[in-house]
Amino acid sequence: MSVRVATHKRFMALVSLLAAICATPAWAAHGYAEYGDLKYPAGFSNFGYLNPKAPIGGMLLLGNPDRRTSFDKFNPFTIKGTSAPGLNQLVFESLLITSWDETASGYGLLADDVTVAPDELSVTFHINPRARFSNGDRVRASDVKYSYDMLMGKGASPAYRSMTADVAKVTVVDASTIRFEFKRKNKELPLIVGGLPVFSPKWGKGSGKPDDPDGGKDVAFDKLTFQDPIASGPYVIERFDPSRGITFRRNPEYWGRDLNVRRGSFNFERIQYKLYKDETARLEAFKAGEYDAMVEYRAKNWAKSYVGVKFRSGELIKSEFPHRNGAGMQGFVMNLRRPLFQDLRVRKALALALDFEWLNRQLFYGAYRRLDSYFANSELAASDSLTGMPSKGELALLEPLRSKLDPEVFGVLPAPPSTDPPSSLRDNLRQARRLLAQAGWTYADGALRNSKGEPFVFEMLDDGGAMSRVMAAYARNLEKLGIQVNQRMTDFALYQKRLEEFDFDMISLRFPDSQSPGNELKDRFGSAAADEAGSDNVIGLKSPAVDALIDDVLRADNRDELVTASRAFDRVLMQGCYVIPHWYSASHRVAYNKNLMYPDRLPYYYSAEAWVLTAWWRTPESAQSAAK
Repeated sequence: MSVRVATHKRFMALVSLLAAICATPAWAAHGYAEYGDLKYPAGFSNFGYLNPKAPIGGMLLLGNPDRRTSFDKFNPFTIKGTSAPGLNQLVFESLLITSWDETASGYGLLADDVTVAPDELSVTFHINPRARFSNGDRVRASDVKYSYDMLMGKGASPAYRSMTADVAKVTVVDASTIRFEFKRKNKELPLIVGGLPVFSPKWGKGSGKPDDPDGGKDVAFDKLTFQDPIASGPYVIERFDPSRGITFRRNPEYWGRDLNVRRGSFNFERIQYKLYKDETARLEAFKAGEYDAMVEYRAKNWAKSYVGVKFRSGELIKSEFPHRNGAGMQGFVMNLRRPLFQDLRVRKALALALDFEWLNRQLFYGAYRRLDSYFANSELAASDSLTGMPSKGELALLEPLRSKLDPEVFGVLPAPPSTDPPSSLRDNLRQARRLLAQAGWTYADGALRNSKGEPFVFEMLDDGGAMSRVMAAYARNLEKLGIQVNQRMTDFALYQKRLEEFDFDMISLRFPDSQSPGNELKDRFGSAAADEAGSDNVIGLKSPAVDALIDDVLRADNRDELVTASRAFDRVLMQGCYVIPHWYSASHRVAYNKNLMYPDRLPYYYSAEAWVLTAWWRTPESAQSAAK
């Protein structure tokens, strides 16, 4: 008996050894593709949308990249406060970097090798031995682990915890190797953890010098303000004024300047952001030549305001650059935490009052298309279906959830309300009035009231941006239904604080697009994030059906399964009418100084701001002139 057991043990040991020798990882390479193969092979020279011969030098001057008009910290990862512009892209790096001409692919940046286990339940990164922080320290696996731990803390944005909810364990294998273990298979997880920012544990640690901003004392991660980040990116902070702007200087000791994924990128010696107090001042400053490039999102401005002496002389140029980005979703977001918006019939009625066709004619110069999906302008949109009905694959995901879904989900996907003939705003408002009556709201004593006699009143919160005219037009239509809308304008800092605390009724918001949706959906639409301050679930959506469909998206093993799951998910969100859809454009509008240049080949999937920062350069003549 004992001989048989020993023999069996030796046999099983031999089998295990052979299995270990013969087993090959699901992926062990210079990068990782969520679906299919990487576009760029090992040892590639540079990304095709970058110019490896671009000269380096000169300064790039930019205005506010968004609505922030000041900042109070250098830490872009925590909830409280407003961080300086440019930090994420210029100062911080991650293990992997995404490619802008393929979907869901990452290539080694801080990491020079990524290995996904055969069971897809872990990913191991080897850190490039050349990788260095701005203080000269080598980037080690323990630094990656420290960064991860800080991002999982309560002081950091909850988006990081939502995205990495399926990470079970992070292990420092050795000084240069780190492994992330997962609770379940999810093809996006290697990209998610590979895209997390990495920074030094010494960031915020006092030097003991009395002139330190922290007085020489250690500062907790969530209390960091103006302590210089210790990270590995191509730029460091040179000078700043919280109310006026910030200047970044190219790090002469930048470790990654010769990497293939960096070749042809970050070509300016300095990058400076100038902060203006409002959009009008910012635009006029650009036209006066105070800075070099501006991305325009307002159709009226693009049509009417980009004129003047410098445009006629050719010193300033305006161009439209096509892209293949999914449009994402932009719209008026209703806060479901408010009882007023919890009835689907009320939400549908409010959507009927938005007259997109009038807005497009009168305010947007016909520049936009109507959004009909959370994944508009991509194959992931439920509206991309020829029949409008759920496909066989979608039904396989939706049927188990039938008891939790409105029956209309299983019918033809409705298009957003239109006022194009034979439809009209009057017809839409009549339909809205019927829906409101069904929900218990009727017109009495000069206002729309419920059974308790309470008027239908809500606040539209805005930070003084481009949506004020649209909100005013929309509010006029709602007044015809007896609904009172109070428009509240506030500054960006207070606006951001109220969003983080979900202290609003209705706002205008854009959900970022994605060619390959994944874990960000949990933070944006998942029930667990609805009550977590600072999360992206501004809607306050708590739906077991939506949660299940998010899981279906995350479980997709190939692109076809991802498309099917995304369409089913999209169909449910659109039917729920949580957002009143706005509009989108399939091109970026950029005005720029003639001395700026960009590569001949455009990327496919990109933001205009990031493209200018990363891929553009200044002509050698103008760079030399600026240096003098």
